[in-house]
Amino acid sequence: MKLNTITLCAALFACVGAQSMFAQAGVSADEAAQLKTTLTPLGGERAGNKAGTIPAWSGGELKGPAGYKPGQRRPDPYAGEKPLYTVTAGNMDKYADTLSDGQKAMLKRYPSYRMDVYPTHRTAVAPQFVYDNTFKNATRASLANGASYPVPSGAFGGIPFPIPKSGLEVIWNHLLRYQGTATRNLNGQTFMVTANGQKVMAVQGRQEIKMPYYDPEGSPEKFDGTYWMTRVVNDGPPIRAGEAIIGRVNVDDTKSLAWVYLTGQRRVRKLPNPNGDTPTPQSAGLMSFDEVGVFGGGPGLFDWKLVGKKEVLIPYNEYRMLQPESADPLIGPSHINPDFVRWELHRVWVVEAQLKSGKRHTSPKGVYYIDEDSWLAVLADRWDANGQLWKTLFGMPVTYPEMALTEHVTYGFYDLMSGAWYAGPYVNIPASAIGLQPATALQDSTFTPDAMVGDQLR
Repeated sequence: MKLNTITLCAALFACVGAQSMFAQAGVSADEAAQLKTTLTPLGGERAGNKAGTIPAWSGGELKGPAGYKPGQRRPDPYAGEKPLYTVTAGNMDKYADTLSDGQKAMLKRYPSYRMDVYPTHRTAVAPQFVYDNTFKNATRASLANGASYPVPSGAFGGIPFPIPKSGLEVIWNHLLRYQGTATRNLNGQTFMVTANGQKVMAVQGRQEIKMPYYDPEGSPEKFDGTYWMTRVVNDGPPIRAGEAIIGRVNVDDTKSLAWVYLTGQRRVRKLPNPNGDTPTPQSAGLMSFDEVGVFGGGPGLFDWKLVGKKEVLIPYNEYRMLQPESADPLIGPSHINPDFVRWELHRVWVVEAQLKSGKRHTSPKGVYYIDEDSWLAVLADRWDANGQLWKTLFGMPVTYPEMALTEHVTYGFYDLMSGAWYAGPYVNIPASAIGLQPATALQDSTFTPDAMVGDQLR
Protein backbone atom coordinates (compact mmCIF):
# COMPACT_ATOMS: atom_id res chain seq x y z
CA MET A 1 0.00 0.00 0.00
CA LYS A 2 1.44 3.37 -0.99
CA LEU A 3 1.21 6.12 1.56
CA ASN A 4 -0.56 9.32 0.56
CA THR A 5 1.69 12.25 -0.15
CA ILE A 6 1.72 14.66 2.76
CA THR A 7 2.64 18.26 2.20
CA LEU A 8 4.46 19.83 5.12
CA CYS A 9 3.64 23.45 5.76
CA ALA A 10 6.39 26.02 6.21
CA ALA A 11 7.12 27.50 9.62
CA LEU A 12 6.08 31.12 10.07
CA PHE A 13 7.71 33.67 12.31
CA ALA A 14 5.71 35.91 14.59
CA CYS A 15 6.56 38.28 17.38
CA VAL A 16 4.66 38.66 20.61
CA GLY A 17 5.90 41.72 22.52
CA ALA A 18 9.64 41.37 22.96
CA GLN A 19 9.53 37.57 22.79
CA SER A 20 10.27 35.80 19.52
CA MET A 21 7.83 33.00 18.77
CA PHE A 22 7.70 30.31 16.14
CA ALA A 23 4.20 29.56 14.86
CA GLN A 24 2.76 27.14 12.33
CA ALA A 25 -0.28 28.77 10.79
CA GLY A 26 -3.70 27.28 10.13
CA VAL A 27 -4.83 26.38 6.64
CA SER A 28 -6.30 28.81 4.12
CA ALA A 29 -10.02 29.50 3.86
CA ASP A 30 -10.11 27.59 0.57
CA GLU A 31 -8.58 24.51 2.23
CA ALA A 32 -10.92 24.80 5.20
CA ALA A 33 -13.90 24.79 2.82
CA GLN A 34 -13.10 21.13 2.10
CA LEU A 35 -14.56 20.32 5.54
CA LYS A 36 -17.97 20.99 4.01
CA THR A 37 -17.38 19.18 0.72
CA THR A 38 -14.77 16.45 0.24
CA LEU A 39 -13.81 16.06 3.91
CA THR A 40 -15.94 15.16 6.90
CA PRO A 41 -16.54 17.90 9.49
CA LEU A 42 -13.62 16.51 11.52
CA GLY A 43 -11.25 16.12 8.56
CA GLY A 44 -11.60 12.55 7.32
CA GLU A 45 -12.17 11.75 3.67
CA ARG A 46 -15.89 11.57 2.91
CA ALA A 47 -15.41 9.19 -0.03
CA GLY A 48 -14.87 5.48 0.36
CA ASN A 49 -11.88 3.74 -1.13
CA LYS A 50 -11.66 2.52 -4.72
CA ALA A 51 -11.96 -1.12 -3.74
CA GLY A 52 -15.24 -0.48 -1.94
CA THR A 53 -13.91 -2.04 1.25
CA ILE A 54 -14.16 1.31 3.06
CA PRO A 55 -17.55 2.97 2.56
CA ALA A 56 -18.24 6.66 2.22
CA TRP A 57 -18.86 8.57 5.45
CA SER A 58 -22.56 9.33 5.81
CA GLY A 59 -22.66 11.30 9.03
CA GLY A 60 -22.29 8.42 11.46
CA GLU A 61 -24.74 5.61 10.80
CA LEU A 62 -25.71 4.62 14.35
CA LYS A 63 -28.80 5.74 16.20
CA GLY A 64 -29.34 5.30 19.92
CA PRO A 65 -30.89 1.93 20.88
CA ALA A 66 -34.66 2.17 21.27
CA GLY A 67 -35.58 2.65 24.91
CA TYR A 68 -31.96 2.64 26.00
CA LYS A 69 -31.10 4.24 29.35
CA PRO A 70 -27.58 4.93 30.71
CA GLY A 71 -26.38 2.01 32.78
CA GLN A 72 -28.13 -0.64 30.71
CA ARG A 73 -26.14 -3.15 28.72
CA ARG A 74 -25.43 -1.59 25.34
CA PRO A 75 -26.52 -3.95 22.53
CA ASP A 76 -24.31 -4.89 19.61
CA PRO A 77 -25.87 -3.32 16.49
CA TYR A 78 -23.81 -5.65 14.29
CA ALA A 79 -24.45 -8.88 16.17
CA GLY A 80 -25.72 -10.58 13.01
CA GLU A 81 -22.65 -9.88 10.89
CA LYS A 82 -20.14 -12.59 10.04
CA PRO A 83 -16.41 -12.06 9.45
CA LEU A 84 -15.38 -11.35 5.88
CA TYR A 85 -12.12 -13.17 6.52
CA THR A 86 -9.77 -14.07 9.36
CA VAL A 87 -6.08 -13.18 9.56
CA THR A 88 -3.87 -15.83 11.14
CA ALA A 89 -0.18 -16.62 11.26
CA GLY A 90 -0.75 -18.92 8.30
CA ASN A 91 -2.14 -16.27 5.92
CA MET A 92 -0.80 -13.01 7.38
CA ASP A 93 1.52 -12.45 4.42
CA LYS A 94 -1.54 -11.94 2.22
CA TYR A 95 -2.69 -9.06 4.44
CA ALA A 96 0.73 -7.80 5.56
CA ASP A 97 0.23 -4.36 4.01
CA THR A 98 -2.75 -3.70 6.30
CA LEU A 99 -1.08 -4.90 9.51
CA SER A 100 0.98 -3.02 12.07
CA ASP A 101 4.32 -4.46 13.20
CA GLY A 102 2.74 -5.25 16.54
CA GLN A 103 -0.09 -7.27 15.03
CA LYS A 104 2.37 -9.23 12.92
CA ALA A 105 4.39 -9.98 16.05
CA MET A 106 1.30 -11.12 17.96
CA LEU A 107 0.24 -13.43 15.14
CA LYS A 108 3.71 -14.98 14.99
CA ARG A 109 4.06 -15.39 18.74
CA TYR A 110 0.65 -16.80 19.70
CA PRO A 111 -1.07 -19.55 17.65
CA SER A 112 -4.29 -18.64 19.49
CA TYR A 113 -4.20 -15.04 18.24
CA ARG A 114 -6.31 -14.19 15.21
CA MET A 115 -8.02 -11.16 13.68
CA ASP A 116 -11.63 -11.59 12.57
CA VAL A 117 -12.25 -8.86 9.99
CA TYR A 118 -15.81 -7.55 9.61
CA PRO A 119 -17.44 -5.06 7.24
CA THR A 120 -16.31 -1.50 7.84
CA HIS A 121 -18.78 0.89 9.45
CA ARG A 122 -17.79 4.54 9.77
CA THR A 123 -19.79 5.24 12.90
CA ALA A 124 -17.64 8.03 14.38
CA VAL A 125 -19.67 11.11 15.23
CA ALA A 126 -19.49 14.32 17.26
CA PRO A 127 -21.97 17.07 18.20
CA GLN A 128 -22.69 19.90 15.79
CA PHE A 129 -20.92 22.45 18.01
CA VAL A 130 -17.74 20.38 17.71
CA TYR A 131 -18.09 20.39 13.92
CA ASP A 132 -18.65 24.16 13.94
CA ASN A 133 -15.62 24.83 16.12
CA THR A 134 -13.47 22.45 14.09
CA PHE A 135 -14.26 24.48 11.00
CA LYS A 136 -13.23 27.66 12.83
CA ASN A 137 -10.08 26.04 14.19
CA ALA A 138 -8.93 25.09 10.69
CA THR A 139 -8.02 28.70 9.94
CA ARG A 140 -7.55 30.22 13.41
CA ALA A 141 -5.47 27.55 15.18
CA SER A 142 -1.70 27.36 15.01
CA LEU A 143 1.22 25.69 16.73
CA ALA A 144 3.11 28.18 18.85
CA ASN A 145 6.11 27.61 21.09
CA GLY A 146 5.32 26.63 24.66
CA ALA A 147 7.74 26.17 27.52
CA SER A 148 9.51 23.26 25.84
CA TYR A 149 7.56 22.29 22.71
CA PRO A 150 4.92 23.68 20.31
CA VAL A 151 1.39 23.85 21.70
CA PRO A 152 -1.96 24.69 20.05
CA SER A 153 -2.85 28.36 20.04
CA GLY A 154 -6.21 29.82 19.02
CA ALA A 155 -7.98 26.44 19.06
CA PHE A 156 -11.04 25.68 21.16
CA GLY A 157 -14.05 23.39 21.26
CA GLY A 158 -13.16 21.21 18.25
CA ILE A 159 -10.37 19.32 16.52
CA PRO A 160 -7.53 21.88 16.38
CA PHE A 161 -5.98 20.81 13.07
CA PRO A 162 -8.56 18.97 10.94
CA ILE A 163 -6.32 19.28 7.87
CA PRO A 164 -3.00 18.38 9.49
CA LYS A 165 0.35 19.28 7.98
CA SER A 166 2.64 17.63 10.54
CA GLY A 167 2.84 14.64 12.83
CA LEU A 168 2.61 16.86 15.89
CA GLU A 169 -0.69 18.31 14.65
CA VAL A 170 -2.09 14.79 14.28
CA ILE A 171 -1.05 13.93 17.85
CA TRP A 172 -2.67 17.11 19.15
CA ASN A 173 -5.85 16.14 17.31
CA HIS A 174 -5.83 12.86 19.22
CA LEU A 175 -5.13 14.52 22.56
CA LEU A 176 -7.80 17.21 22.03
CA ARG A 177 -10.42 14.92 20.48
CA TYR A 178 -13.98 15.19 21.71
CA GLN A 179 -14.51 12.94 24.74
CA GLY A 180 -17.68 14.60 25.94
CA THR A 181 -17.84 17.72 28.07
CA ALA A 182 -18.25 15.64 31.24
CA THR A 183 -18.57 11.86 31.56
CA ARG A 184 -18.55 9.16 34.20
CA ASN A 185 -17.47 5.50 34.07
CA LEU A 186 -18.55 3.26 36.97
CA ASN A 187 -17.05 0.07 38.35
CA GLY A 188 -14.47 -0.40 35.62
CA GLN A 189 -11.98 -3.21 36.23
CA THR A 190 -8.43 -3.48 34.92
CA PHE A 191 -6.34 -6.63 34.85
CA MET A 192 -2.76 -7.62 34.29
CA VAL A 193 -2.13 -11.11 32.95
CA THR A 194 1.31 -12.50 33.71
CA ALA A 195 3.47 -14.38 31.24
CA ASN A 196 2.27 -17.69 32.70
CA GLY A 197 -1.38 -16.70 32.24
CA GLN A 198 -2.23 -15.65 35.82
CA LYS A 199 -4.92 -12.95 35.93
CA VAL A 200 -4.38 -10.23 38.53
CA MET A 201 -6.80 -7.35 39.14
CA ALA A 202 -4.91 -4.07 39.14
CA VAL A 203 -7.74 -1.72 40.06
CA GLN A 204 -11.50 -1.51 40.16
CA GLY A 205 -13.13 1.85 40.47
CA ARG A 206 -15.01 4.77 39.05
CA GLN A 207 -13.73 7.56 36.87
CA GLU A 208 -15.04 11.05 36.19
CA ILE A 209 -13.76 13.17 33.32
CA LYS A 210 -14.30 16.79 32.44
CA MET A 211 -12.94 18.59 29.38
CA PRO A 212 -12.64 22.38 29.86
CA TYR A 213 -11.51 22.56 26.24
CA TYR A 214 -15.10 21.71 25.26
CA ASP A 215 -16.83 23.92 27.83
CA PRO A 216 -19.96 25.31 26.10
CA GLU A 217 -19.35 28.63 27.91
CA GLY A 218 -15.69 28.77 26.92
CA SER A 219 -13.73 30.39 24.12
CA PRO A 220 -10.15 30.51 22.82
CA GLU A 221 -9.62 33.68 24.82
CA LYS A 222 -10.80 32.12 28.10
CA PHE A 223 -9.05 28.78 27.65
CA ASP A 224 -6.08 28.48 30.06
CA GLY A 225 -4.58 25.33 28.53
CA THR A 226 -6.02 22.74 30.94
CA TYR A 227 -7.93 20.55 28.52
CA TRP A 228 -8.61 17.29 30.40
CA MET A 229 -9.39 16.64 34.06
CA THR A 230 -9.87 13.22 35.62
CA ARG A 231 -10.71 11.76 38.99
CA VAL A 232 -10.37 8.02 39.64
CA VAL A 233 -11.46 6.44 42.93
CA ASN A 234 -10.56 2.80 43.60
CA ASP A 235 -13.08 0.37 45.07
CA GLY A 236 -10.80 -2.65 44.78
CA PRO A 237 -8.92 -4.84 45.13
CA PRO A 238 -9.26 -4.56 48.92
CA ILE A 239 -5.66 -3.50 49.44
CA ARG A 240 -6.25 -0.48 47.16
CA ALA A 241 -9.83 0.42 48.10
CA GLY A 242 -10.14 4.12 48.85
CA GLU A 243 -7.10 5.22 46.88
CA ALA A 244 -7.66 8.01 44.41
CA ILE A 245 -5.87 10.00 41.74
CA ILE A 246 -6.74 13.38 40.30
CA GLY A 247 -5.15 14.79 37.17
CA ARG A 248 -5.36 18.16 35.44
CA VAL A 249 -3.67 17.88 32.04
CA ASN A 250 -2.45 21.05 30.33
CA VAL A 251 -1.30 21.49 26.74
CA ASP A 252 1.97 22.62 28.36
CA ASP A 253 3.00 19.61 30.42
CA THR A 254 5.05 21.78 32.79
CA LYS A 255 1.65 23.00 34.01
CA SER A 256 0.00 19.56 34.26
CA LEU A 257 -0.80 18.50 37.82
CA ALA A 258 -1.64 15.20 39.50
CA TRP A 259 -2.24 14.10 43.08
CA VAL A 260 -2.78 10.72 44.72
CA TYR A 261 -4.55 9.86 47.96
CA LEU A 262 -2.93 6.94 49.79
CA THR A 263 -5.16 5.28 52.37
CA GLY A 264 -2.27 3.87 54.41
CA GLN A 265 -0.85 7.36 54.92
CA ARG A 266 -4.14 9.25 54.90
CA ARG A 267 -2.34 11.90 52.94
CA VAL A 268 -2.67 13.54 49.54
CA ARG A 269 0.61 13.54 47.66
CA LYS A 270 1.45 15.59 44.61
CA LEU A 271 3.05 13.56 41.83
CA PRO A 272 6.29 15.19 40.68
CA ASN A 273 6.18 14.17 37.01
CA PRO A 274 2.77 13.04 35.72
CA ASN A 275 3.95 12.57 32.16
CA GLY A 276 6.08 10.49 29.82
CA ASP A 277 7.22 7.07 30.99
CA THR A 278 6.36 7.73 34.65
CA PRO A 279 4.14 4.85 35.85
CA THR A 280 0.59 5.96 36.53
CA PRO A 281 -1.16 4.89 39.75
CA GLN A 282 -4.38 4.68 37.70
CA SER A 283 -3.05 1.35 36.38
CA ALA A 284 -1.25 0.30 39.59
CA GLY A 285 1.96 1.41 37.90
CA LEU A 286 1.70 -1.09 35.05
CA MET A 287 1.17 1.54 32.35
CA SER A 288 3.03 4.81 31.90
CA PHE A 289 1.24 8.14 31.81
CA ASP A 290 1.80 8.49 28.08
CA GLU A 291 0.31 5.05 27.37
CA VAL A 292 -3.12 5.94 28.78
CA GLY A 293 -5.60 5.86 25.90
CA VAL A 294 -2.77 4.58 23.61
CA PHE A 295 -1.07 7.98 23.94
CA GLY A 296 -1.71 10.56 26.62
CA GLY A 297 -0.09 13.61 28.17
CA GLY A 298 2.40 16.02 26.65
CA PRO A 299 4.15 15.14 23.36
CA GLY A 300 7.27 17.16 24.13
CA LEU A 301 9.73 14.28 24.60
CA PHE A 302 9.49 13.25 20.95
CA ASP A 303 9.92 14.51 17.43
CA TRP A 304 6.81 13.55 15.48
CA LYS A 305 7.11 12.56 11.83
CA LEU A 306 3.99 12.42 9.70
CA VAL A 307 4.48 9.26 7.65
CA GLY A 308 1.18 9.52 5.79
CA LYS A 309 -2.26 7.97 5.56
CA LYS A 310 -2.80 4.26 5.08
CA GLU A 311 -5.52 1.61 5.07
CA VAL A 312 -4.99 -0.56 8.15
CA LEU A 313 -6.92 -3.22 10.06
CA ILE A 314 -7.83 -1.67 13.41
CA PRO A 315 -10.18 -2.46 16.32
CA TYR A 316 -13.53 -0.73 15.74
CA ASN A 317 -17.16 -0.84 16.88
CA GLU A 318 -16.26 -3.10 19.81
CA TYR A 319 -19.80 -3.62 21.09
CA ARG A 320 -19.20 -7.36 21.25
CA MET A 321 -16.82 -6.77 24.18
CA LEU A 322 -19.73 -5.30 26.18
CA GLN A 323 -22.00 -8.34 25.90
CA PRO A 324 -20.51 -10.76 28.50
CA GLU A 325 -21.79 -10.24 32.06
CA SER A 326 -18.27 -10.23 33.45
CA ALA A 327 -14.77 -9.65 32.13
CA ASP A 328 -13.83 -13.32 32.50
CA PRO A 329 -14.76 -14.47 28.96
CA LEU A 330 -12.72 -11.60 27.49
CA ILE A 331 -9.44 -12.37 29.22
CA GLY A 332 -7.31 -15.11 27.72
CA PRO A 333 -3.94 -16.31 29.02
CA SER A 334 -1.95 -14.37 26.40
CA HIS A 335 -4.33 -11.79 24.93
CA ILE A 336 -7.95 -10.65 24.77
CA ASN A 337 -10.18 -13.46 23.53
CA PRO A 338 -10.37 -12.99 19.72
CA ASP A 339 -14.02 -14.11 19.78
CA PHE A 340 -14.90 -10.69 21.21
CA VAL A 341 -12.66 -8.42 19.12
CA ARG A 342 -13.93 -6.87 15.91
CA TRP A 343 -11.40 -5.70 13.30
CA GLU A 344 -12.30 -3.38 10.42
CA LEU A 345 -10.37 -1.78 7.57
CA HIS A 346 -10.08 1.98 8.04
CA ARG A 347 -7.88 4.82 6.86
CA VAL A 348 -5.52 5.99 9.56
CA TRP A 349 -2.85 8.63 9.94
CA VAL A 350 0.53 7.03 10.63
CA VAL A 351 2.85 9.04 12.87
CA GLU A 352 6.35 8.07 14.01
CA ALA A 353 7.80 9.29 17.30
CA GLN A 354 11.56 9.57 17.86
CA LEU A 355 12.99 10.59 21.21
CA LYS A 356 14.54 14.04 21.13
CA SER A 357 18.26 14.40 21.67
CA GLY A 358 19.07 14.81 25.35
CA LYS A 359 15.73 13.34 26.53
CA ARG A 360 15.18 10.03 28.31
CA HIS A 361 12.38 7.50 27.84
CA THR A 362 12.07 3.73 28.11
CA SER A 363 10.64 3.66 24.56
CA PRO A 364 12.70 5.98 22.35
CA LYS A 365 10.72 5.06 19.23
CA GLY A 366 7.02 4.61 18.59
CA VAL A 367 4.59 4.36 15.68
CA TYR A 368 0.98 5.48 16.16
CA TYR A 369 -2.14 4.77 14.10
CA ILE A 370 -4.85 7.43 14.40
CA ASP A 371 -8.33 6.87 12.97
CA GLU A 372 -9.18 9.54 10.38
CA ASP A 373 -12.84 9.82 11.45
CA SER A 374 -12.52 10.10 15.24
CA TRP A 375 -8.84 11.08 15.73
CA LEU A 376 -8.56 8.23 18.22
CA ALA A 377 -5.18 6.53 18.42
CA VAL A 378 -6.27 2.91 18.04
CA LEU A 379 -2.94 1.08 17.67
CA ALA A 380 0.68 1.84 18.52
CA ASP A 381 4.02 0.05 18.62
CA ARG A 382 6.93 0.96 20.88
CA TRP A 383 10.59 -0.04 20.66
CA ASP A 384 13.09 -0.22 23.51
CA ALA A 385 16.52 1.39 23.70
CA ASN A 386 18.06 -1.64 21.93
CA GLY A 387 15.78 -1.22 18.92
CA GLN A 388 13.62 -4.25 19.79
CA LEU A 389 9.87 -4.12 19.35
CA TRP A 390 8.74 -4.08 22.98
CA LYS A 391 5.06 -3.22 23.28
CA THR A 392 2.06 -3.08 21.03
CA LEU A 393 -0.79 -0.93 22.34
CA PHE A 394 -4.47 -0.98 21.41
CA GLY A 395 -7.67 0.96 22.01
CA MET A 396 -11.14 -0.49 21.48
CA PRO A 397 -13.53 2.21 20.15
CA VAL A 398 -17.28 2.32 20.67
CA THR A 399 -19.68 5.00 19.43
CA TYR A 400 -22.22 6.30 21.94
CA PRO A 401 -24.83 7.78 19.58
CA GLU A 402 -26.98 9.27 22.34
CA MET A 403 -23.95 11.35 23.39
CA ALA A 404 -22.61 11.85 19.84
CA LEU A 405 -19.31 10.46 21.05
CA THR A 406 -16.76 7.89 19.88
CA GLU A 407 -14.25 6.78 22.50
CA HIS A 408 -12.24 3.80 23.76
CA VAL A 409 -14.21 1.44 25.94
CA THR A 410 -11.04 -0.53 26.78
CA TYR A 411 -7.35 0.00 26.08
CA GLY A 412 -4.09 -1.69 26.99
CA PHE A 413 -0.84 -3.22 25.77
CA TYR A 414 0.88 -6.51 25.05
CA ASP A 415 4.48 -6.83 26.24
CA LEU A 416 6.10 -8.67 23.36
CA MET A 417 9.27 -9.37 25.33
CA SER A 418 7.96 -10.65 28.67
CA GLY A 419 4.64 -12.09 27.42
CA ALA A 420 2.60 -10.21 30.05
CA TRP A 421 -0.26 -7.92 29.09
CA TYR A 422 -2.62 -5.36 30.60
CA ALA A 423 -6.04 -3.94 29.66
CA GLY A 424 -8.98 -2.05 31.09
CA PRO A 425 -11.37 -0.75 32.01
CA TYR A 426 -13.74 -3.65 31.54
CA VAL A 427 -17.28 -2.46 32.22
CA ASN A 428 -19.25 -5.68 31.88
CA ILE A 429 -20.70 -6.04 35.36
CA PRO A 430 -24.49 -5.54 35.01
CA ALA A 431 -24.75 -3.32 38.10
CA SER A 432 -22.31 -0.84 36.61
CA ALA A 433 -22.59 1.55 33.70
CA ILE A 434 -21.83 -0.26 30.47
CA GLY A 435 -19.42 2.32 29.14
CA LEU A 436 -19.61 6.06 29.54
CA GLN A 437 -22.46 8.02 31.06
CA PRO A 438 -23.02 11.75 30.76
CA ALA A 439 -22.22 13.63 33.97
CA THR A 440 -23.84 17.02 34.24
CA ALA A 441 -22.88 18.16 37.75
CA LEU A 442 -19.08 17.99 37.69
CA GLN A 443 -17.45 21.16 38.97
CA ASP A 444 -13.82 22.18 38.55
CA SER A 445 -13.48 21.89 42.34
CA THR A 446 -14.10 18.13 41.99
CA PHE A 447 -10.68 17.86 40.41
CA THR A 448 -8.63 19.40 43.22
CA PRO A 449 -6.65 17.82 46.06
CA ASP A 450 -8.97 19.34 48.67
CA ALA A 451 -11.85 17.34 47.21
CA MET A 452 -10.00 14.03 47.68
CA VAL A 453 -9.54 13.74 51.41
CA GLY A 454 -12.98 13.59 53.04
CA ASP A 455 -14.37 11.25 50.42
CA GLN A 456 -11.54 8.71 50.55
CA LEU A 457 -10.74 8.18 54.24
CA ARG A 458 -11.15 4.61 55.45
